[in-house]
Amino acid sequence: MRGFIPGRLIGLAALLLAAAVSLSAQDQASSFHWIDFHSPKDQSIVVWVTRSLEAEKWTAIREIGVTYDAALVVTSLRATPESSPGADTFNIWSVSLTNHLVTPLLKGVNLRWFDPMRFALGKPPEPVILYDNCRNCAADTYFTAFYYDQPRHAWTARWIHGGEGAHVWSANPPPGVAWTQVYAVMSEDDGRVVLGTWNRFDHGKQRPPEDVVYRYDVDSYSGLERAMQLTDKDATAMEMRLCLGENAVAGLARGQDSPLCRMMAGPQNLRRPVTTPPANNRGQSLPPGSRR
Repeated sequence: MRGFIPGRLIGLAALLLAAAVSLSAQDQASSFHWIDFHSPKDQSIVVWVTRSLEAEKWTAIREIGVTYDAALVVTSLRATPESSPGADTFNIWSVSLTNHLVTPLLKGVNLRWFDPMRFALGKPPEPVILYDNCRNCAADTYFTAFYYDQPRHAWTARWIHGGEGAHVWSANPPPGVAWTQVYAVMSEDDGRVVLGTWNRFDHGKQRPPEDVVYRYDVDSYSGLERAMQLTDKDATAMEMRLCLGENAVAGLARGQDSPLCRMMAGPQNLRRPVTTPPANNRGQSLPPGSRR
């Protein structure tokens, strides 16, 4: 009997915790929000997420964002207790608030959050990030957005290929090639945002330069992301738009001051690149509105 009573109490506690988490999530179901780790009303979610991640490798839970019945969770991992906090890596997870299911979304370093942005008409704004794939190296930089996938009742990341988001910059140019990179997240007239990237590989006299131009957006009807390689007039129009920095989001544009852009757009028309980080870019995984 002694072994049976504690088991029943544990089961009852788990049921009460699940009910508390469910009610808390339902109360906030209308919009995405970052929880307050110091608020008593959010403690049930903190406990639930911590329990869900028990089997994973992490040092600290940095942020928890909630929509409906799923949490978008950021954890940090420190190699040793003596390691510098600047050397931490991060992981982002989707954690179910109904069954403890944990889904890893991506990992990296130098996580930078930006204000939520709307990618599709009739859809809510989505949290967006830039991040790098390594520290103290020739890093690649990636961009992605997170959205709640209603059929799966889980968070997911956009434009994932090979485990990474949309590639926007690299500090590792190919040998023997003059490489120009330009990218920008730009606002459309209807309030949506799109990502454009342009990479030119100049091989000198060996062969003509190669231009690779992409547009990343979300289909408003299906809600699915698209990564389209542009050609001909569409590519030329995107190149000019990128170089001019038309309606570029602060902190999410780079390469507009390159010699290629200056030659293409002309110095009288070329907008000065934004070099000041946005107010919410603190060099760490601290989302907008966090009190910590």
